[in-house]
Amino acid sequence: MNKQKALVICPGRGTYNQTELGYLKTYHSDKKEFLNKIDTFRKMSDQLTISEIDGMDKFKPSVHTKGENAASLIYACAYADYLSINQDKYDICAVTGNSMGWYLALACGGALNVAGSYELINTMGSMMKDGLIGGQIIYPITNDDWTENIELAQDVLGIISKVNEQNDCEAYISINFGGYLVIGGNEKALKELMTALPPAQERFPMKLTGNGAFHTPLFNEISVKAKRMIPENIFEKPKATLIDGRGQIWHPLMSETSKLYDYTLGHQVVETYDFTKAVMIGVKEFAPDKIILLGPATVLGGAIAQILIECRWLGLKNKQEFVNLQKENPFLLSMGNPDQRKLVL
Repeated sequence: MNKQKALVICPGRGTYNQTELGYLKTYHSDKKEFLNKIDTFRKMSDQLTISEIDGMDKFKPSVHTKGENAASLIYACAYADYLSINQDKYDICAVTGNSMGWYLALACGGALNVAGSYELINTMGSMMKDGLIGGQIIYPITNDDWTENIELAQDVLGIISKVNEQNDCEAYISINFGGYLVIGGNEKALKELMTALPPAQERFPMKLTGNGAFHTPLFNEISVKAKRMIPENIFEKPKATLIDGRGQIWHPLMSETSKLYDYTLGHQVVETYDFTKAVMIGVKEFAPDKIILLGPATVLGGAIAQILIECRWLGLKNKQEFVNLQKENPFLLSMGNPDQRKLVL
């Protein structure tokens, strides 16, 4: 059987919600060795185990969305999904991710072992347990058919610039997220933006619950603190090709671990995360036969589709063409979608 090339994409924060409750129990009861390791690490820190959180009868936002729980929970789900990919069927040509998904990509790509992955993810996820630093707003910059709206994007950037002219306001592009901009800033700036950005699609601008101003200069202190807490020696040369949040490619066995460490705890923490560019580089450089989106959830699917439309991949020009493709012969396989999951296992 000829293998198909697959670009693997790792999800970020906010992808384990009420509908994902029990994800590990449902799909990964066979991954006990891996899950037991994570649970042991968490017991050593007097934290609820991942198995306990995933196995709760009801979804509790105060538990499931808390940074120190959500980060490790999403890591466990995504990495277990990665282990489930049928590698007799798929040749993984590269791994990338959105925001926290970069840490997951490091884990999947072998740049961190399980202990190192957990240390990085749990440490970064716990950084703001005493209080958030700023926050994030998400806002659409495409037309309803998911085609580019350059004028709208420029208008949004103009609004951000005007808000930043006000005293004590700081706002930055946190993530280029397909047909959306994620804007990170301090509370005063975000409050101004929630008023200044015109209402769109009946729900935007939307403030993201429980998120700090990730990937902005407001996280400079977090970067410095992280470098004090996380040792460089947990990083290894990756075993799979990685694509970071600048679109830079890290080749297996050729990448310097010191540079990987510096990027992960430096630039990646305080500068814009360009998920759009990462996916574009992934499809253009590696021409995958499929994109595999790790679970939990499928929330990155729309953003990935918008990126494919923007670069006209497979000749896609709008939302309806993508929907038709997914019905006929899905190019994007989301492991959080039970039907598409079957095609990956």
